[in-house]
Amino acid sequence: MSMTARHAQELTQGAKKLNVNLSQQQQELLLQYLGLLIKWNKAYNLTAVRNPNEMVSRHLLDSLSVVEYVDLYGDNWLDVGSGGGMPGVPLAIMFPERRFTLLDSNGKKTRFLTQVKLELKLDNLEVIHSRVEDYTPQQAFTGIISRAFSALADFTQWTRHLGDLNTKWLAMKGVHPDDELQALPEDFRLESCQILKVPGCQGQRHLLILQRHS
Repeated sequence: MSMTARHAQELTQGAKKLNVNLSQQQQELLLQYLGLLIKWNKAYNLTAVRNPNEMVSRHLLDSLSVVEYVDLYGDNWLDVGSGGGMPGVPLAIMFPERRFTLLDSNGKKTRFLTQVKLELKLDNLEVIHSRVEDYTPQQAFTGIISRAFSALADFTQWTRHLGDLNTKWLAMKGVHPDDELQALPEDFRLESCQILKVPGCQGQRHLLILQRHS
């Protein structure tokens, strides 16, 4: 079996376990994205995961594990510190009718993301090359998500100007970050903590859903 066929099979089986319905087109786009990630990673150092065979679970399925929660919280999303595009690119593929802004301060990474947008024809994706504290959009985002971007206190402080009292902040984490929760700014509260079971991923995965209350 070729590497591409193996990746396709792992993606299909993993999505089923996550109860995520992939259309044929979505599957093709996700695999195309994976191909670009593998190709560009050699020169651009987009992800610490070097082995292409680990990327389906650690990047694609990990991103798809939050689909049911993203589905709940509106249609204008920001992926902060998007890096190689996780989870923003897979989410933009899953929700073509919603807007996703991918923000990163690293020029190599935003060049890669711009290439992904062009090659995959993702009209609902916007790439912003900026430090998060310098970015001022015209309207608040309905959801702000990050994967391994920073400690929760920094994530919420640096992005508070990008949301309002209706915005949900979604932080994808490994082990449950008790210490980080203690350090949350006073006007943020933890709304819920979801345990994510990602097919093929060994370690713990948690999704923390936060909201500002004043």
